[in-house]
Amino acid sequence: MARLSNQEGLADWLPARLAQERPVVTVIGDSILDGWWDGTIERFCREAPAPVVQVQRRDFAPGGAANTAMNLAAMGAEVRFVSVVGEDAAGLQLLEQLEDAGVDVSHVVSHPEMVTTTKYRVSSGGQVMLRLDDTATGLPPEGLEVMAALVPEATEGAAAVVLCDYGAGALAGPVRSALLDSLAPAKRQDRLVVVDAHDPGAWAGLKPHLATPNAQEASRLLGVEFPGGAARCPFVEAHAEQLLRASGASAVVVTLDREGTLTVKSGPDTDEVATHRTWARPQAEKQASGAGDTFVAALTLARAAGLPLTTSVDLAQAAADVVVHRPGTSVCTTDELTRHLSGFADTALTAGELARHVEEHRREGRRIVLTNGCFDVLHRGHTRYLNQAKQLGDVLVVALNSDSSVRHLKGPDRPVNHEADRAAVIAALSCVDHVTVFDTPTPIPLIELLRPDVYAKGGDYTPEMLAETAAVERCGGTVTILDYVPEHSTTAVLERIRSTGDNPQP
Repeated sequence: MARLSNQEGLADWLPARLAQERPVVTVIGDSILDGWWDGTIERFCREAPAPVVQVQRRDFAPGGAANTAMNLAAMGAEVRFVSVVGEDAAGLQLLEQLEDAGVDVSHVVSHPEMVTTTKYRVSSGGQVMLRLDDTATGLPPEGLEVMAALVPEATEGAAAVVLCDYGAGALAGPVRSALLDSLAPAKRQDRLVVVDAHDPGAWAGLKPHLATPNAQEASRLLGVEFPGGAARCPFVEAHAEQLLRASGASAVVVTLDREGTLTVKSGPDTDEVATHRTWARPQAEKQASGAGDTFVAALTLARAAGLPLTTSVDLAQAAADVVVHRPGTSVCTTDELTRHLSGFADTALTAGELARHVEEHRREGRRIVLTNGCFDVLHRGHTRYLNQAKQLGDVLVVALNSDSSVRHLKGPDRPVNHEADRAAVIAALSCVDHVTVFDTPTPIPLIELLRPDVYAKGGDYTPEMLAETAAVERCGGTVTILDYVPEHSTTAVLERIRSTGDNPQP
């Protein structure tokens, strides 16, 4: 556990290590059965100008809170699920799939008077044409009473509890009262409490450790309209204190779709609010649903197993990236997450490969940002700087000095980490899109090849001091100097490590 609590970056061994911990996680919330019907369209119907879909395939998967439970089980948690479903075909299928995945459903209430919420998506040729919702209305009071009575037993001894409140009624009335009592701060001991709710403010009195609203939910929580696109993240950061107060949470992770996530957290000994950004890896849109559930599941598993919050959020983003590019409602398994993270280990592109990627991005109208450096012993100064660089455009390319170049610049005892290891660590950061290694005295040849829109440099420089400035401007780009954080320099970190009895600052 100590190794996990000090783990400051992603690594391909992490998913298996988290699965070994096998924390008990209780998921409580609204159940949904997602239906995905796919077929061909060859004609329009005679009754109306509507296409006729000849259904060729029918797939069903647990959705909502049940999808969060499925993802947790797939990544190694021991999962207890608490919900209410109908005694109908959808409810039976939902329970069967949960049981097959290893989820404990002994705390799920089946009620004959309830309709299990089912969402049917009808698609053809990769395009969703229609969604039909068969929604539960008026949950039976006696069913909720039985569910409420199961809450204390289901949460007892759990390392974490996730409340998935989608406003469908499963967490209303007696269930809400039972949760507020069982998970009250004075009673929950070391149990992690995560709120994933359409209205996080409704659970503010619970003082959860984490709240995970999306942009729309955060907007409602604040009572203000969010701007669109890339402006949302700075907007969230500017309203960090209000988000923390309104949610009652120790930390709030706002999911922003293609813009990734922003975590806001109050410092333990200061009024300053700390933030942490992740970046999604969007691709062409597909028929995907439930990536947010995957994110919450991975975040909960990581925190329950002892990973630091920032590393947990990075891991959750990686898990969401796995499922967001797959059709349907799916889960991220331990093996899939391991393979995804392993892909970072051999990710340094050659100059030619990188040029082809950059040209494709440019055709798509994306703004290219290039930066370079040794990035030998990664620290907070580096991650802060790289996140700032990412915000200058759409695609961030990091050029690493080769090992021989680092020795020339820093001395014979550097680098501490080989260029392949440095590339793997940098590539694992969600803000970084591409990594390459260069062996020339300056990155000017690379600048001339890539023609970046922005060349970002950290440190106490001015553009006039950089030999690269003229090359950047010849290519039509601009030079931007980012923050210099001297107390977080690699040299300072190494000096602290070499000093006896001088422990790193928290």
